[in-house]
Amino acid sequence: MPLSVRFWGTRGSIPSPGPTTVRYGGNTPCLELRTEDGWLVILDAGTGIRELGRSLMERSNGAPIAGDIFLTHAHWDHIQGIPFFAPLFRKGNHFTIWGSKSLQTSIDRVVRDQMSPVVFPVTFEELQARIDFQSMADERYEGLGYTVAAIAVRHPGGALGYRFTDAIAPDRGLVYVSDNELSDRAKYDDQPHWRERFVEFARGAAVLVHDTMYTAQEYDAFVGWGHSTHEDAVALAIEAGVERLVLFHHRPERSDDELDRCLADCRALVASRGSALEVVAAAEGMSLFV
Repeated sequence: MPLSVRFWGTRGSIPSPGPTTVRYGGNTPCLELRTEDGWLVILDAGTGIRELGRSLMERSNGAPIAGDIFLTHAHWDHIQGIPFFAPLFRKGNHFTIWGSKSLQTSIDRVVRDQMSPVVFPVTFEELQARIDFQSMADERYEGLGYTVAAIAVRHPGGALGYRFTDAIAPDRGLVYVSDNELSDRAKYDDQPHWRERFVEFARGAAVLVHDTMYTAQEYDAFVGWGHSTHEDAVALAIEAGVERLVLFHHRPERSDDELDRCLADCRALVASRGSALEVVAAAEGMSLFV
């Protein structure tokens, strides 16, 4: 398979370690994507990136580590692992950090400020790796063995969704949308026909990783907070003809047993609609081929 993905952090908002979150994990968002040639792409830098960094250091056997880090947005749960990402402290490593052009502050400034002496004991300037910064909007970028397209999604402060493909299967690929409010009950400054554009963005993807923070019953109390329900994500995946939906950005209060029930409910909903969509719930350590 040309692309592979591994989950290192699956939880939203705040880390939630403990006995009730062992199976699905308590770290905040981070995925490791690999191209057919082994190029490293990291999606978000929540607390899951700490264990990814330890793994990369072990696997490298001292060789330089390079890769691209794509941040969906700069909310704390998506960047809080950067100061604990061990490869940034080794000379000879090289990373490019990508963020949205629409942020009120540049991604460069955000990353530097979270390591200012007021809030962190090690400054950004003390990192030994080479770190470049790039920004994206609704556009495409040709990387090493992959193509990535971005789309603005519905989240307070702005955020991006990404679609990663390669030359072998350009119509399939991975769509990653960590934070997105699909319900039309929430009001955003959307472009015309936003939903239609987003359905086409996800059309035919082999894997859609999408925010499913709330149940339908919970959502009433969180309209406008920037997150979707399980049912909304299932409806989107079916409409877009996606092969596999991955429930993601689990609510920090959600236990493993509760997630089991959410997953069962989603699969029952898919069956009731006569769809062939496969639904799984993101778990730390889970690997998928795209």
